[in-house]
Amino acid sequence: MIYYYLRNINILRVFKKMLGKIEKILVDSLISLKKQNRLKGREKIIDGILPATEGHGRKIKTREGNSLINFASNSYLGLSQDSRLVEAEHRSSQRFGVGPGAVRFISGTYSPHVKLENGIASFFKKQAAMIFNSAYSANCGLIAPLMDESTIIISDELNHNSIIMAIRLAGAGRDKKKIYKHCDVKELEDSVRSSIGEAKRLIVVTDGVFSMRGDHAPLADILDISKKYDPHFQEGIITVVDDSHGIGALGDTGRGTVEICDAHDIDVITGTLGKALGVDGGFVVSSQKIIEFLRETSPFYIYSNPVSPGVASASIQALEILDSKEGLEILNRLKENTEFFRRGIKKIGFKTVKGIHPIIPLVIGNSKEAKEIVARLYRKGIWVTALTYPVVPRGQDTIRVQICAAHTIKDLEFALDCFSVVRN
Repeated sequence: MIYYYLRNINILRVFKKMLGKIEKILVDSLISLKKQNRLKGREKIIDGILPATEGHGRKIKTREGNSLINFASNSYLGLSQDSRLVEAEHRSSQRFGVGPGAVRFISGTYSPHVKLENGIASFFKKQAAMIFNSAYSANCGLIAPLMDESTIIISDELNHNSIIMAIRLAGAGRDKKKIYKHCDVKELEDSVRSSIGEAKRLIVVTDGVFSMRGDHAPLADILDISKKYDPHFQEGIITVVDDSHGIGALGDTGRGTVEICDAHDIDVITGTLGKALGVDGGFVVSSQKIIEFLRETSPFYIYSNPVSPGVASASIQALEILDSKEGLEILNRLKENTEFFRRGIKKIGFKTVKGIHPIIPLVIGNSKEAKEIVARLYRKGIWVTALTYPVVPRGQDTIRVQICAAHTIKDLEFALDCFSVVRN
């Protein structure tokens, strides 16, 4: 017994020595990030949500004791604290419990999962949908199964990290992927044309709304190019759009970039339940056969637990609100708030990216300055985030402001006053 004890002690000492080596390298890397003003640092802890008062909307309360207006949230419709969603999740959790207990093909499918998938498919007027535990998983779980040795994938250079990683996970080498300049339709068409004879199948993938900029892809043009060249590929061209930031934030009925571009024939739409819908999880919506194929082949679906039945039920409630008369009113309020803030920030003199989306990036161009402005805004009661390389390209250091329908005019005016002060 003593022998085995001493032997284990020696093993622990060896591991400690090994970890000491790697930890030094990791610490040096963190120091380097800090010197470059790229270190994100510790996240601030939110201890509660304060009720609306004195003309202001809800505020977040941090563990440090600060109360702040949140301009860093993707909850564009303001549904994340809606009592109806909370009640729907609570009722479902009482009925089914707080977790599914296993992956779906083993024992994890509950009726709210099926109802939510049917609701998503109906919302987009597609044949079928499937949910994932995040939109990141949805993208990674979609692209690899659709690719084989005779496939080339063509991607916008500013696509989300989840698409970039999905392409890497699919094993697409340089000869199997082509990256075109941001929203450059001509370069996209050149990439498609040059792939004739090189591949049996093409996948063209893009963000709907680009999360760091708030601009959107030219989906109608992408669709036209794909239809034009589809006959040249034995297995056709599959068009994919990740519209996580567009759904519930753009379009007269909140159907996102597909709606404002009148590009409803896009083959596959991926998205999130965790932004405008205010809940959690991701999804893929497409034809019945593609969804059936993905259920059998997508590792991020097969080997990962789904969202809980409670989260699925809250998502169903959010989707029903969006797809209603009330939803149209919320969308209109979001549009008015966005236009109000865009006009105000332009008068102050910040450089922004032109667009209609509630993501309003203020391009600072210097990581240190961007973080200093964010710190000053925090002290004044405004929560925003500085985005630096590699989240954004070098020299495009940005403060991302995100507007939501729950912001009041007093919130927006107060924020603009704060931005004006830190600008001067």
